[in-house]
Amino acid sequence: MEFKTVLTVTGSDLGDSDLRMAVTLCQEVDAHLAVLVMALAAPPPIGGYAAVMSEAWLEERQADMDKLQQRTAEVSAFLAANAVSSDISSEYQEETWADETIGQRARYTDIVLLGPELLSHPVLKGRVLEGALFSSGKPVLLAPEGSKASLRPKRVMIAWDSRLEASNAVTSAMDLLSAADAVHVVLVDPIGDEGGQGAEPGADIATYLARHGVKVTVDRLPSQGRTVAETLRQHAIDAAADLLVMGAYGHSRLRQRIFGGVTRSMVDEPPLAVLMTR
Repeated sequence: MEFKTVLTVTGSDLGDSDLRMAVTLCQEVDAHLAVLVMALAAPPPIGGYAAVMSEAWLEERQADMDKLQQRTAEVSAFLAANAVSSDISSEYQEETWADETIGQRARYTDIVLLGPELLSHPVLKGRVLEGALFSSGKPVLLAPEGSKASLRPKRVMIAWDSRLEASNAVTSAMDLLSAADAVHVVLVDPIGDEGGQGAEPGADIATYLARHGVKVTVDRLPSQGRTVAETLRQHAIDAAADLLVMGAYGHSRLRQRIFGGVTRSMVDEPPLAVLMTR
């Protein structure tokens, strides 16, 4: 996939560092930047105290909306001062439905960026991840503090296990994989002829990537008592990777998002820039 529209989400209480990162990424690949400024509304009061609390709740909502309007104006001014094609929208949304709103917006973009500020936000981070991964089907780029975030990475690592999510992640990243100097397909404790891996685990995906001009190497790693996430983290350091490409594993049940163990570990503490696709 060619990344021509990048979406980033910011909040009323966040600064401009994620926006600066987004502008740099868009300039790198000549992409359009879409910014969604979002404020999460406090739930309405219920029960016997609702009538007493309603006035205070309304005042809180009005203060939130005023703050959102001010932040939107600040972001608009920031974008106007930078040489990048861009658009801006804002939403004041109940937390319960925020992920759906974000997902609907993300459907008209190619990738969703979560920079260091958003990744440190205790609530908005989860809503953005859930909206992008479960409600849009688009990839997300997690860019923690100190990472070499780029849409033209030189050294890429793929966490591969032959599952659908991993295949979708590779497809989403194909353009940047083809342009990279080196791509490592990493399998942890693979077993031949199990789980669709084939007699020689990693050979099929390596052949597929090579047909796309990818400079690919297959690394089969023993976990040696470590978790899969720990094994991937260490190998990313050893391989001097700029980017980790992986599938996002999990499911939705009654609006409760449950991520798999490796996905959760990478979401909670991404060791480097991670491109993740559901």
